[in-house]
Order: sequence, then C-alpha cells, then structure tokens
Amino acid sequence: MAPLLTGQEVAKHNTRESCWIIVHGNVYDVTEFLDDHPGGSKIILKYAGKDATAEYEPIHPPDAITANLPKEKHLGPVDLSTVAKVEVRITDEEKARLKNVEARPPLSEILNLHDFEAIARQVMTKNAWAYYSSAADDEITNRENHAAYHRIWFRPRVMRDVTTVDFSTHILGHPTKMPIYITAAALGKLGHPDGELNLTKAAAKHGVIQMIPTLASCAFDEMVDAAVPGQVQFYQLYVNKDRNITKKLVQHAEARGIKGLFITVDAPQLGRREKDMRMKFTDDEPHAQKGDAGVDRSQGAARAISTFIDPGLSWKDLDWFRSITRMPLILKGVQCWEDALEAYDRGLAGVVLSNHGGRQLDFARSGIEVLVEVTRELKARRGLSFPNEKFQLFVDGGVRRATDVIKAVALGATAVGIGRPFLYAFSSYGYEGVDHALNILHEEFTMNMRLIGARNLGEIVPEMVDASNIGSHIVSVPGDELYNSNYVDMQHAKLRKAPSAAKL
Repeated sequence: MAPLLTGQEVAKHNTRESCWIIVHGNVYDVTEFLDDHPGGSKIILKYAGKDATAEYEPIHPPDAITANLPKEKHLGPVDLSTVAKVEVRITDEEKARLKNVEARPPLSEILNLHDFEAIARQVMTKNAWAYYSSAADDEITNRENHAAYHRIWFRPRVMRDVTTVDFSTHILGHPTKMPIYITAAALGKLGHPDGELNLTKAAAKHGVIQMIPTLASCAFDEMVDAAVPGQVQFYQLYVNKDRNITKKLVQHAEARGIKGLFITVDAPQLGRREKDMRMKFTDDEPHAQKGDAGVDRSQGAARAISTFIDPGLSWKDLDWFRSITRMPLILKGVQCWEDALEAYDRGLAGVVLSNHGGRQLDFARSGIEVLVEVTRELKARRGLSFPNEKFQLFVDGGVRRATDVIKAVALGATAVGIGRPFLYAFSSYGYEGVDHALNILHEEFTMNMRLIGARNLGEIVPEMVDASNIGSHIVSVPGDELYNSNYVDMQHAKLRKAPSAAKL
C-alpha cells in the first residue's frame, strides 16, 4: 500500500503548470482539466495545492471529479493532519445572514408557500438567492406565470357530499397522492447541504413523484439509492452535444428504474438571468458535463453550467431516443399548440407546457394559458379530450397554491410541476421545510375541493372554472409608483426579534 501523500507535497503543486487539489481526503492532478472545467480555471487555481472540499462540496455531485478525471489523475489519499487549513473569513454580511437563520420563525408560523420564499430570501447567501430566484431579462414572464392563475375564476358546485375528498391520480400510469410532482431544478446544495436529497425523502413520505435534474448537486445514484422501495422517480434531461454522453445518462437512468424521460426542449441557449449574472457567479458551478471552455464565465452560474447543451436538437432526434430507451418520452418546455400537436402525432407520451420558470424567453406566455389553447386545438383537430391517458399534459411555472393546481386540472392537465417553492422550503428549513410545504398543499387541496364541490379529480371539470380572460396580458412593472404607492403588500412570516439584554 502506497504511503499517504502529505500536505506539504501537495502544496508544491500550486500553479497552472502543475495543479493538484484535495477533495474529500484524496488528491487529484487537475492540470490538464483546467481549461475543460465549465466553471473556468480560475476557481480551481484558487485552491491549487490546497484542500478544495469546502468549495466543492456544496455544489458538485460527490462523483463529479472522479467521473471527469482519468484514473491516473487520482493520486491517492492525503494525510489530512499535514494539510494546512484554508482560512475562511466570515464577513459582516455573512454574520448578519447567520443571525437571520437563528431568527427564523417556527414552521407552525409558515402558513403558505409564499412564506418559505420570504424567509429564504433572508437566510440564503446572495449568490444562492440570485441563482434560484433569477429569471430572464425584465422577468415579465416570471411574474406572468403566477399572475395568469389570477385570471381564472371558479364556478363552484354546491349541495354535494364532500365529507371525503380524494385528490390522488396517476402520472404516466404511476400513482401519486396529489396531482403534482416535484419538478427538476439545478444546484440543490446551494440552498442546503443535503440538496435534492431533501426532495427525495419528502416525496417518499408524501407519495408524490420527484423529477431528478441533469444538473443536480447530488449524484444521480445517490438520489435513486435514497428512494424507498417502489418510489417513482422521473429524469429531466439536457441533451448533450456529445450524444454518447446522453446515451450513457439515459440508459443508466433506465437501468436504475427511472419511469419517465422528460427531455428539455426550451433551452437551446440559456436566457440572460441578470440577477444571477450580476453576482458574477464564476466559482460554484458543477462540472458533471464537459462544455465549451471559451464561455464567458462572468455571465452567471446558469450560463457557465450549460455550455454542453445541444442547440441542434430537433424533431428528427426522437427516433434516436426511441432507439436507446424504452422509457416514456415527454417534451419539457412546449409553448404552443402546434408543437403539442406535433408531439402527439409523433407518438410521445406527453408534453410539459412550460417556459422554464420564466428563465428563458421573456414575454413567453404562461403554461396555464398555453394549456387552454392546446386542449382546444387538439380536441378540434384530433378529437382528444383531457385529461388523456395516452397523451398527458403537464404544466409548471408560478404555482403557489393548491387552487392553482386545481385550475390546471380543470383545464385538462394531468398534474402540475412545482419547483422553486420546494427549493425555498429546504433552503429555509431543510427536509422539514419540504415536508411542511407538502402538508400545506395537502390541507389546501382538501379545503378547496370541498369548497368547489369536487369529491375527486374526475369531478373537477372545465365548467368549474372561467378562463375566458386568460389571454388578457397586463404587466405590472416594478417601477410603477402609482400602483406601488397604493398597494399594501400581504404580510408574510417574519424573522423573530432577538431577546433584549434585560431579559437574558
């Protein structure tokens, strides 16, 4: 057995010409990888000859470095007692953030999904908040995603026995206790050390389905291994320019029991997410996939991690996907009825009507608005009624209440994807936050189904909603002082005040 490397030996390799780093107690020679790192060489060189674990751990899947470096670059374990500690300076800003973490209200005071967002904004790091909350350009679509639900009104039925209500359903043939799924979102460890595992655990407890993202902070196998027996998981795929990498990912997902492949089709290029870009987030990106070393790293986390995505993806590639997997294929990011019809005619299992959470094309319409036209046109042109087991429609973006989900179900959706609220929940409170968020939704479903007079999802029919104004686009610009001066914001959960010195 080879002797342990020493910290002194590793420290000698601290230049571009010879760059070693320590991660999880092991030493790696990353000299030849510097220019291939999607996050750029700067961040690696910052830790050249040092222990980079603290920087690496919150962002990267545990196997990212071993998967991307040849075996001969794995130099072996290091004697950690000989490794100099990297000094971490706690700024005044970080001290204030940590005080906010201590001042979080108890979960009993978190009454809705908006509350998680209000707390998360105050307890997350600025970089993490910028990445999670940012959207494209003026963020009009981001706000429209939520506002669109406000243009749909209920037409409740009364005098029905709603003692018992059941809002369970099936997604792609698999049971779920609510007509929702946890949709894919990248970089979970930005918000919490356990990252996406918080979602895996909560999904299992509540009997809902988790969609595993390509760009998760946790390793894919880690999330699959954390699932309980029989737990259903889907996989969200960004298609790599190198199709051999895509083939390997897809076939590994199928071998591990993934039940549906959601192919993202609305990201041939990443949108300009300016809040994220202003953070100059160049240091904390995962490098699970190789990309273009020439990308401008000052463009924010989203762009730095996305350079591998193939802008040449087209309808002709569907035959190739069918040749490499038998999983149901769903297109994620369809934004008009013409493409939904094309997907149906090509025999796909469904589409997600989505604009990527408002993070891609600003002034793209909301998924719920597109749903109205898709159900109308597919009924007129193919005689389809929805929900439809053969071709399922999903919606995501802007959902914050069970009433939003109920509206989507009434208009023909099989289920609705929820993303950011669960990120904010675990960023604020870890697994317990996601658990509480799902409990809130469960309670809202029970109450609102009773109030609209529906005992099960089959009784939530189009006649229960009025969506006649869904296409009325009115943008409330943040700088509209006339509006803002007269509108009093709703109150959300607040941080608790520290006890006064006199009471200590």
